[in-house]
Amino acid sequence: MKIQQNSGEPIYRQIERQFREQIISGKLAAGEYLPSIRSLASDLRISVITTMKAYDELAKDGLVTSVAGKGYYVNSQNAEMLKEQQMRELENNLLAAIQCARNADLTDTDLIEILKTLLNAEV
Repeated sequence: MKIQQNSGEPIYRQIERQFREQIISGKLAAGEYLPSIRSLASDLRISVITTMKAYDELAKDGLVTSVAGKGYYVNSQNAEMLKEQQMRELENNLLAAIQCARNADLTDTDLIEILKTLLNAEV
């Protein structure tokens, strides 16, 4: 797991995003335990509270479950639910891109051309 201290994204969100991506992609399988909160906090040299917040966000979205005395494990994932979560994330990112384009006084045509260029570049 890689954390960027100087990123504009809060550390707990970086942790949450990386675990979310691993769960959705299947790199973390159902029933697999996440590293302990204390262990991950120590490895990343961050606060236990920050790590706990990331895990709580994953639990809130139903991706993981907390087991008292054992930690957090990955839930079985419903393919439809995962697709819906990915769609929600895509929509949020596209809304942010639209806002960025508006701030830069780009037209809808400019924005569409940028999107087409990126799609063809397969980033």
